[in-house]
Amino acid sequence: MKKNTFLVIVFSIAGLLSFNSCEEYLDVESLSNTAEEQQFDSVSDTFSALVGVYNSTMGDNTYGQRMNLILSQSGDDLRTSGDYNANDRRGVSCFGAIPTNTELLRPFLDTYAGIERANLVIKNIPLSPVFQNGSEEDKKMMNRYLGEALTLRAHFYHDLIKNWGDVPFQDVPSADLPDLYLAKTDRDIIYDKILDDLLKAESLVPWRSEGGTTAQRISKAAVKGLRARIALARGGYSLRRNPQMMMQGSNPQKYYQIAYDECKDIINSGQHQLNPSYEGLFRSLHTNTPDATNEIIYAIGAFGGNSRTDSKIGYYNGLRHDDTDWKSSGGINAIPVYFYEFTKYDLRRDVNIAIFRVSTSKQEELQTSINWNDGKFRKSWTSITGTSQNLGIDWPLLRYSDILLMFAEADNELHNGPSQEAINAVMAVRQRAYAGNLGQVGTIPTDKPGFFNYIVKERMLEFGGEGLRKYDLIRWNLLETKINETRQKLTQFMNGTGSYASVPEYIFYKKPASGVANYAPAKTAQQNVLDIDFYLNGITKADIFYSPNQSIATPSGYTKVNWRLAMTQAYISGDPVKSYAYYFQPNRKELLPIAADVINSNYNLTQDYGY
Repeated sequence: MKKNTFLVIVFSIAGLLSFNSCEEYLDVESLSNTAEEQQFDSVSDTFSALVGVYNSTMGDNTYGQRMNLILSQSGDDLRTSGDYNANDRRGVSCFGAIPTNTELLRPFLDTYAGIERANLVIKNIPLSPVFQNGSEEDKKMMNRYLGEALTLRAHFYHDLIKNWGDVPFQDVPSADLPDLYLAKTDRDIIYDKILDDLLKAESLVPWRSEGGTTAQRISKAAVKGLRARIALARGGYSLRRNPQMMMQGSNPQKYYQIAYDECKDIINSGQHQLNPSYEGLFRSLHTNTPDATNEIIYAIGAFGGNSRTDSKIGYYNGLRHDDTDWKSSGGINAIPVYFYEFTKYDLRRDVNIAIFRVSTSKQEELQTSINWNDGKFRKSWTSITGTSQNLGIDWPLLRYSDILLMFAEADNELHNGPSQEAINAVMAVRQRAYAGNLGQVGTIPTDKPGFFNYIVKERMLEFGGEGLRKYDLIRWNLLETKINETRQKLTQFMNGTGSYASVPEYIFYKKPASGVANYAPAKTAQQNVLDIDFYLNGITKADIFYSPNQSIATPSGYTKVNWRLAMTQAYISGDPVKSYAYYFQPNRKELLPIAADVINSNYNLTQDYGY
């Protein structure tokens, strides 16, 4: 008889199995050794166990909302909407989260639950009679499952380290540990271990074309791409415990070489290419259709319409809908100067940033500059209507454009300047963004510092809203620098000086007649913006955001929307409730505090980093 999917969640740190004050912390099934062995006595049952590991990446507490949309704020592109509160998502965005913050506990616990599931699979596959004595095809499949479990475990540890620094490490199931109260392990030790695991997994997991799978399943390119990302983190900067300061990892050239080699293998494989349409790439996630060129190398799946396995992507974040057909909250705001990092020819601007919201009557309502949302995910791009918050939108964890830009970054570091291959890789990303206006792509620097700075900006433009920016800035040791630069830019934006001298103070637009809907989700993001009836007065629509106002009263029939004038000093600095990144402190706030409940449950676990 078919057994149920193997779901054993045992959190090995801090004895939290007895902690019952919150709703279903742990769904614990205590299996005997016999039951554990039976779970791996066939290929199909082993696959059920592997599905349990994949499931740990899903749901509100990980990549359905918290890990990717909340803990990843803020960089120099986006921030959480609303006013600061130390105990909720806004506290994370303002770098003011405290150990009792409600967003911190479940991502930490659920990620360790995923590690426990992975450890059980990794332990038991080599012990399985199918693995030892089965057919060659069965052994091949079991090896593939082992490679996938090793990759998922590496992913889980990377998530823990990039948010909390040094963490307790275990690579065996909890039942095999002599002591469940684990202290922290230095992140470099963990990184080196999981980099070795991923190297092993590469030989076990097939390329996508060989495995016949979609982006929701780990392929060889996913293993290699994740290994490149972790190698760059290992060789980059991070906040250390002793001394408590930002320091670069040892022997960075070794890890740049790993990233270079892995990315080059993916590029040479021919398995993945850039989707010719930047917007089309993200629309495919909303309709559960494969993107045409397999640019999405690995995506976290979402299904089931529930908080455990589905996602709130497109509801919590993205274009805000006040209408009843596509009700969504718009929980992430674009920092106004991020809009002006793009040129008017860059197609990514209107995909990444939504300058309007959709009203109750389905009209596009232009928003003041401090109320723009991230726009890469939109409920109206799905077929789901009504008040549903779970939309089944997968999260693009790894894209081919990331491979190209990581390759270029590593190449530049290894060769004291970019090779032609590295320049070509960046140019491919740029040309996709400027499709139809290739003459506006510009020149890519060829000196090492110039090329690095170009990569820093290009990654900002390419991956806005994808949960990468803050962690990129940390590994480059640029988070403090970019926060300070953003405050300076916001001040110039407010005052209309520097690069923002020609930005209008306000913009006039005409709302459609009462009851007439003008928002059309089938149109491109760029066309949605162009459909807005702006008061131009001799200015082209493409230039409306880049031309100063003339001294005129509000034209008849038009509505005035503050553009530069929406920016205030309270937004920039000085206001403990409203200011951007107000509570950031270098050499401390690059990492989050561990939830108080976890610390209190493990006498060997320390808080650190000044929390």
